[in-house]
Amino acid sequence: MLSRVANNLFWMGRYIERSEHIARYLNVNYFSSLDAPNEKSQSRQFVLKSMLFMLGEPSEDHTVLNEEKVLFNIGLNTDSYFSIINNVKAARENANSARDLISTEIYEAINKFYHFILNYDKEVFVKKGLYDFTVNVIEQCMILRGKIRATLLHDQVYAIIMMGINIERATQIIRIINAKYHDATVAKGSYGDTVANSFEWITLLKCAEAYDMMRRFYKKTPTSISTLEFLVLNGDCPRSVMNSLNQICDHINVLDRSKHPAKDSTAFLVGKLRAEFQFKKVEEIEEDIQRFIEQILQKLFGISQKMEEEFFKF
Repeated sequence: MLSRVANNLFWMGRYIERSEHIARYLNVNYFSSLDAPNEKSQSRQFVLKSMLFMLGEPSEDHTVLNEEKVLFNIGLNTDSYFSIINNVKAARENANSARDLISTEIYEAINKFYHFILNYDKEVFVKKGLYDFTVNVIEQCMILRGKIRATLLHDQVYAIIMMGINIERATQIIRIINAKYHDATVAKGSYGDTVANSFEWITLLKCAEAYDMMRRFYKKTPTSISTLEFLVLNGDCPRSVMNSLNQICDHINVLDRSKHPAKDSTAFLVGKLRAEFQFKKVEEIEEDIQRFIEQILQKLFGISQKMEEEFFKF
């Protein structure tokens, strides 16, 4: 296939995954604040600033945000580079450019998704439609991933799309961890608890759809150390960084069959990062969470760049 088309497939997967994580972050943060155990986490300003922080647009502490404007910018504002509507639009454009390589079922689902977003009433969304909108976005993304797995040949096309999905999933999980760690330091826990026992770790797990399975695995209330271990190092958690790296390694082997990959190759960089995580202790992460976040984001960005240079450059 043409490298340009491969690049379109890769970014189609990334934009689909990005849309879902933004929608879930909006949904969980907004509605979890209604049951938060401390005054800070219940604050609507606190929630809105958390949303913007996760998207890389932090606001000053003293800034008073307009709720409807913030929600519109994140959801349906075509002038916001990070908005859900722009991500879905970009996913559809990339799908159009690779139309002959994807199934009719995927193409129809992504078109349906696009028109749902495009025609959603902006006034309804900012006033009372947040739950309906975000739940539909999450469900449509899940349907698309299901159709990708169920209707495509599991060949190079599938591998490229899944590489995009998993590199984006790992990136978004780290961005969510970064945002909720920041929230935990600002909220200072509840009822005198420390940051390690903050309510924000529960919200973080719900943002990653991992709360129930984390409780099943550890059989205790989430803390910073158990949450980080589950979402970063646990290879059995489908949303963890480790699981995403395992899948990227599997899919990269479809494109690069070298028994001993070159040291400047994507396969080598991904394998090196996965090996590092296999032998990392969660205590090392918790010692300096901010430094870990910066390093892993930089490494994931480097892997993404190397993928584009090696497989998609045109």
